[in-house]
Amino acid sequence: MQPKSPSDSLTVMTELVLPNDTNVFGNLMGGRLMYWMDIAAALAAQKHCNAPCVTASVDNISFENPIKLGNTVHIEAKITRAFNSSMEIYLRVWGEDLIQQFKYKSNEAYYTFVALDPNRKPRPVPPVVVTSEDEKKLFEGALRRRQVRLILGGKMKPNDASELKALFVTE
Repeated sequence: MQPKSPSDSLTVMTELVLPNDTNVFGNLMGGRLMYWMDIAAALAAQKHCNAPCVTASVDNISFENPIKLGNTVHIEAKITRAFNSSMEIYLRVWGEDLIQQFKYKSNEAYYTFVALDPNRKPRPVPPVVVTSEDEKKLFEGALRRRQVRLILGGKMKPNDASELKALFVTE
């Protein structure tokens, strides 16, 4: 399988915040944003492995700034690392007030997707090759984030988390 770079999976999605997307305060509802983020992450994952993919996990999403009614939402998604059949996708979200010409960060998150074969079973995915310093930092951190996900999901014992032992095991 040929390795691919994060830029091969880059997906940028833009949405306009309409009244049906907002809460009573005129802010974009978090659930709607998470829905859009899931779509962007799925597209990035599928671009990487050229196969159907499903969401396996979503890391913590903290909202730094609300996105207001009438503003534009920009979601950027790209793969950070591939494992056996799973891929970590990094998402960054900005709001933009087009009238005031002002862009602001809303949030960022990591999603995990699994590629599926025609029988809907996990299938191998291409490795990721990184070149820039930012890509290297995301790539290196992905193994630690993966181990945290597996521990929290009950799929890995803290003693088996080679990258995280110092955080979970006292000697």
